Amino acid sequence: MGLAVAIQAGLRLPIVYNTGGYDAPQALSLMNGLIDIYMPDMKYADAAIAQQLSLVRDYPAVNRAAVKEMHRQVGDLVIDERGIARRGLLIRHLVLPGGLAGTAEIARFLVEEISPETYINIMAQYYPSYKAWDCANDALPLDRRLTPAEYAAAVQQAREAGLHRFDERRR
Repeated sequence: MGLAVAIQAGLRLPIVYNTGGYDAPQALSLMNGLIDIYMPDMKYADAAIAQQLSLVRDYPAVNRAAVKEMHRQVGDLVIDERGIARRGLLIRHLVLPGGLAGTAEIARFLVEEISPETYINIMAQYYPSYKAWDCANDALPLDRRLTPAEYAAAVQQAREAGLHRFDERRR
């Protein structure tokens, strides 16, 4: 409500909604026309991994529905002549060790169901902390940083899926 009033009163800054990506489309629809840039995470492509790591089995389905609604509202990311993002969707994707985030599947979803022009920030900042060592095993190598080869493979998977607008954040 306060944001709507500020916009009506002349606020002209791009409004960014930074989110973990677990948003109900119904709640997002209430923000239609208020948000200029949606910046959601796309954490996991696999429901079992989401359940195991974040205790949210339906994360991929909820996340995909949210991203679709966000894109419906603001479209592809528009960057002005000064390199400043003005409006659109910017996906953040943290690559996890062992391919746990499902980069290839997320990239295919973005190309096929959102837009091949989707801008994605492919991040390599994973750092093991808290209980990462407690749940680490061969299937969940969360007790270590991402290797350069794993990161390069994730970037290649995004390219092979058809994404070409991205920011690579190595560390």
